[in-house]
This record gives sequence, C-alpha cells and structure tokens, in this order.
Amino acid sequence: MVQWDIVAKNLRQDMKDYLQQGGLKSLVVGLSGGIDSALCAVLFYPVCKELGVQMIGRSLAIETNTHEEKVRGLNMGLNFCTDFKEVNLTHLYHAALPFIEEDLEADVHSAKVRLRRGNLKARLRMIYLYNLAQRHQGMVLSTDNQTEWQLGFWTLHGDVGDYVPLTSLWKIEVYELSKYLLTELTDESAKAALQACIDAVPTDGLGITSSDVEQLGARDYNEVDDTLMCFLEKGEVKNKTVVSRHQCSHYKRANPIMVPREVVFKDAIKKV
Repeated sequence: MVQWDIVAKNLRQDMKDYLQQGGLKSLVVGLSGGIDSALCAVLFYPVCKELGVQMIGRSLAIETNTHEEKVRGLNMGLNFCTDFKEVNLTHLYHAALPFIEEDLEADVHSAKVRLRRGNLKARLRMIYLYNLAQRHQGMVLSTDNQTEWQLGFWTLHGDVGDYVPLTSLWKIEVYELSKYLLTELTDESAKAALQACIDAVPTDGLGITSSDVEQLGARDYNEVDDTLMCFLEKGEVKNKTVVSRHQCSHYKRANPIMVPREVVFKDAIKKV
C-alpha cells in the first residue's frame, strides 16, 4: 500500500532543495485544465510560499481548447498561483502559420495535419513559458508522467520543461496522489478546482483527438498502464497499439541522438 502523504512530502522536499540550491526566484507552469499540471500546482504551491518563490501559472489557450478546459485552468491558477494570467495565443498561432506551414491548403481534418499543427501549438506555448521563466529568474515545470514518457506522448521541444516531478508516477498514480492531496485541502474553492481536474476527461487540448485514450488506442488509463508495466517487466503484449507506440517513440526518449566518438573516428586515425 502506497503512503501518498510520504510521496507528496518527498516530492516537495526535492523541489525545496532544488530551488534553494539553484537560487531560483520562480516556478513557471502551464495550466491546461488537466490533472497533471493541476497536480504540479497543488504540490509545489506550498513550497513556493514557504520559500518566498513566485508560483507563476499561465493558461495558454489556442483555438482548440474547450471552454471547460479554460475554466479548469483558470480556477487552478486563482487558487494555486501567486501570479496567474489567461493568455490566448490563437492570434499568434494563425500569424505564425503562413511562415511555418508550407502547405496552408492541407486538409486540416486529416490526422497527420492535426498532429503536426498540434505540435506547433505546444512549441508556441513553450516559447511563451521559457521567456517568462527567464524574465523571472525561474524554471519551467514539466508536467509529463511516466505513462506519457513511455509512449512518447509529448511534443519534443514543446511541452517538456526543466524539472520533471511526475516522471516516476504512472498516470493512474497521478490520480491517486491527486486524490490524497484533495484530502489535505481545506479551502472549498481550491478543493473544487482540483476535483474538477480529477473528474475531467484527459485530453491534450491540441485538437488531435477527443481524449488521450482515444489517441492511445485503449479503453482507459488503467489498460494503458497495465499494458506498459506488463510489457516492460515481462515482455507481455496485452494491447498491441499501446506497445507499438512505446516502441516507435524510442527516438524521443533518446533525444538528441548523439553519434559516439568511436563511430565518427573509426579507422580514421592512423598510428604513427
């Protein structure tokens, strides 16, 4: 049985140590209205308050984000940030498209186009958050969990930050820790904000599919995590789609690919 209070304590202590050692003045997090960014905010808001460090949150909507996602992001920001704003990047996205997208006439309903343009949205958010972190002498929080890491379910040079607190937690464990932290909260507004994120259908907000699990080819995250754990521990394949996605995304986990020196200089140096 996992003692989630100790897990929360360990994560907070590690963050406290890192902030103090680095002399950082702020944490920056993009609040999407999803459970992962919500958990990061709830975990580290008390640490920031204790150290006098800014907890900076931004809800960065871009056209495909639903009203419900934006409301959840807003409520998390109001309850768990010392500095929060809603910023709509839709205008920036459309202004950038003609300079970046070489085929403006592409079928926007095709899966490949939705994926490519979804990645563009994630990278625009990254630019905004990193500029903010540099301005406030801080760092950007990654909100990716172990499930997403194993599936390559993130955008390279997009929604990956400087510090990744949830990378040891499977998605189902993200929910368990969030439910525990809910019991710690006393403010009703804060509790309602977190509960809404726990209850929400998980989605990347990029308009690629209507939910994460639809994109991953599974019924729910229990199936996804069970499949990954069985495959990684025993080589057992329970869901071929999930396992295939894990295998095909190896390049992301190995990024950047660096050619070893022994390969580059093989047979190139003559003995004198």
